Amino acid sequence: MGPLYPQELLSSEYNLLIGFLIGIGFGFILEAAGFTSTRKLAGVFYGYDATVIKVFFTAALTALVGLFILHFMGWIDITATFFPKTYWIPTLIGGAIMGAGFIIGGFCPGTSVAAAATGKIDAMVFVVGVIIGIFGFIFTFDLWEGIRKAGNMGVVNVTEWLGINEGVFIFIFIVIAAITFVVFQRWQDYWKEKMSKEDIDELGI
Repeated sequence: MGPLYPQELLSSEYNLLIGFLIGIGFGFILEAAGFTSTRKLAGVFYGYDATVIKVFFTAALTALVGLFILHFMGWIDITATFFPKTYWIPTLIGGAIMGAGFIIGGFCPGTSVAAAATGKIDAMVFVVGVIIGIFGFIFTFDLWEGIRKAGNMGVVNVTEWLGINEGVFIFIFIVIAAITFVVFQRWQDYWKEKMSKEDIDELGI
């Protein structure tokens, strides 16, 4: 799991078992946080619920600051962490497709699986659509070669690309996250003032 399996400190069997248990725990947390509800997930796009954006930024900040501290203390070597080459054009296209699917279907791939496990029919339909999309891409893989390899930037991280220090980038990211929290919270409060109590109770905000 993590760097343990590549360094042969963990067998493949235990690696799969730990991943399976983490997956179950992740799904449980998604359900407990209400992320299997299309109303809460889509709420960030319509302005009445800022939970999703807060969770995403908090997760990114936790990973960012945590890795930086562990690297600074010598417990982990970030330079040894694998990350693939950056192809910015297909990344933008894929992000746009996923964003559109998020708005239309009300789920992302992970939340759709968690919601399907709870018996939600719309989530099951969404999962089927994801599977169809995956196999559709597999069987037409060669047709997308030009797009897949467009905008190749090589293996580069954002601090190298911007030419700034890691600590400066983390500080900037924290400031952006704080501003985003405030803006989205005020946006949510604005819409809540316009909603009836019945709408607020139904949306769970």
